This record gives sequence, C-alpha cells and structure tokens, in this order.
Amino acid sequence: MSRVPKVFGKTYATPRRPFEKERLDQELKLIGEYGLRNKREVWRVKYVLAKIRKSARELLTLDEKDPRRLFGGSALLRRLVRVGVLPEDKMKLDFVLGLKIEDFLERRLQTQVFKLGLAMSIHHARVLIRQRHIRVRTQMVNCPGFMVRLDSGKLIDFTLSSPLGKGGPGKMLVLFYIFLGRVKRRKMRKAEAGDAENASDEE
Repeated sequence: MSRVPKVFGKTYATPRRPFEKERLDQELKLIGEYGLRNKREVWRVKYVLAKIRKSARELLTLDEKDPRRLFGGSALLRRLVRVGVLPEDKMKLDFVLGLKIEDFLERRLQTQVFKLGLAMSIHHARVLIRQRHIRVRTQMVNCPGFMVRLDSGKLIDFTLSSPLGKGGPGKMLVLFYIFLGRVKRRKMRKAEAGDAENASDEE
C-alpha cells in the first residue's frame, strides 16, 4: 500500500515584489545579524508576525465589551508576553500592531545561546544547536528557530551528554580546540610532528 503524504499548512509567504532593493537589503542585514540560513527563515517569521497583526486588527474593529475581543485579545496578549515578544507593561492590542520582526528573532534559541555566552558567534551558536549540544530546561533542542519562552530563558545550558557541558569528559580539551583557530591548530600539529622527528633523530 502506497504511503499517503502528509499535507501541512503554509509556513511562509513569498514577497509580492521580488526585486525591491529596500526589502532585499533589510533581509540581508537580518540574515547576517541573526545568523539565518536563507531568506525563507526571514519570510517564516514575517508570516507569523503578519498573522498576529491581522488578528489584532480584527479584534480592534470589535466593540470593547464584545466577548470575542475580551477573551481573544487577552489570550493573544498573554501568549506574546509568555514568549517574551511583548513587555508586560504594554499588554494592549495597539502595541501588538507595533511589533517588529526583530522582536521575534531575538527570542530564537540561536540568538539566546549567543547572548548567554555559550557560543563565540551567532553562527557558532547554530552549529552547537544542530550538533545537539544545547538543552532548554531538561529537553535537548536541535532547532535553531525554537522560540524560547520568558521563563525558560535562564535555563538554557549544554546537554548533560555534551563534552562541553559541566563536568563532561574532555571538556577543557574540546574548549581549547574550539577557541584555538583552525590555522593555529594545524601549525601546532606540524610543530609537534617536527619535535617528534628531531627527538627520534637525536636518539
């Protein structure tokens, strides 16, 4: 029996004008600043933001005492505060319309790992996450785009099985090799090989 493929909903929307200089420059800047892989990752966040703004606009058109606005609005605001995108002192639908793409990119696991000092660069943070070195609370997460909740922000650390984690075997050796550049490592190995040859010649 043939396998039925799973059909998922849309996760991003391509821009209407493909060659808009201002937008292209902005996207390129975001990719470099937040260590994103491609434009699709930017479009995915933009799509989520557009859906949230649309919901907020629809709720604002309703009457203030409308139950849909009361319950739907409070649920939306609570969700945004929990993720850390919206500050608690700005829990109003008007402030939701002012949200930017950077607010969401700041909450990505990749950005949080770099800001906590667990990685040397934003790109190194992505490598650590993909290689299963990072956990959030007790759960290992290997998705750089994972949205970190506000209460989980300080509970990001190396996994217990990672050699980079506290007390892991060979932690100091691994850290030493990471912080040492690739060229320096090669030179060091050559120097060690040369010393070994000289020692054997003397014998």
